Amino acid sequence: MTEKAQELALKATEIRVALGGRDVLRGIDVTVAAGEIVGLLGPSGSGKSTFFRVVAGDLSHKGTIHLGGAPMAGLPLHLRARKGLGYMPQGASVLWDLTVAENLKTFASVALGASWSPETILEKATAVGLGERLDVPVERLSGGERRRLEFARALTRSPRLIVCDEPFAGVDPVGAAQLSALLVAAAKGGAGVLLADHHVEEALAICDRALLLLDGAVAVSGSPETFRADTLVASRYLAQRPSVTTTPQSPDRANAFPDPASRRAGTNAS
Repeated sequence: MTEKAQELALKATEIRVALGGRDVLRGIDVTVAAGEIVGLLGPSGSGKSTFFRVVAGDLSHKGTIHLGGAPMAGLPLHLRARKGLGYMPQGASVLWDLTVAENLKTFASVALGASWSPETILEKATAVGLGERLDVPVERLSGGERRRLEFARALTRSPRLIVCDEPFAGVDPVGAAQLSALLVAAAKGGAGVLLADHHVEEALAICDRALLLLDGAVAVSGSPETFRADTLVASRYLAQRPSVTTTPQSPDRANAFPDPASRRAGTNAS
């Protein structure tokens, strides 16, 4: 976490969502400090993506969302982007028939209005390792490159908060490690990062704090070490994922994701 950690990038208070007569989120509170990486983890159906849609302004809810101290009530995603929200949704959101540069230009025109420039496009593409791929159609990118392109779009307005729903999904270990490094760099630059992913160890390796979401409520909150050691996490979440706790890493994955404590030590350096 950076020295800016006293400032809250996100403050979500008493968030409640009911869908189809079922309470999906039951009054949850979530904060993310500037420079902090927070993992919102839990089994499928626990409400993670629903909460992210609330933060993005895509779902009706009760409760309040503040981004960098400013209330977000009634603002759609494109206006939240202009207020400092970077959002990577769970599903693919690239424009397949456009090039890398055209994707970035299209999003920049929404997030920045008339103030975007070709230099902005090159800067963001270079930041995610796509500076030499600007003229490549998205359909020719690898899965990891497409996720990095989506991350570059999330960086367009130098966001206060970056929300990533399943950033490592469909990405090989090397690509996931590249995304991990980008998230760490964003936090070092002062952005708050909120992520959810079923690749638990990859997520915990870069998190300062992890929350367990169960049945629409935050059941556990603490450091990655505290999270792993919690009996509720073990019984209700990790026990359902034997590969996380019992299957040795392959050499490729072990190299891509070094010891979590050492990675977080790098993350927390100011």
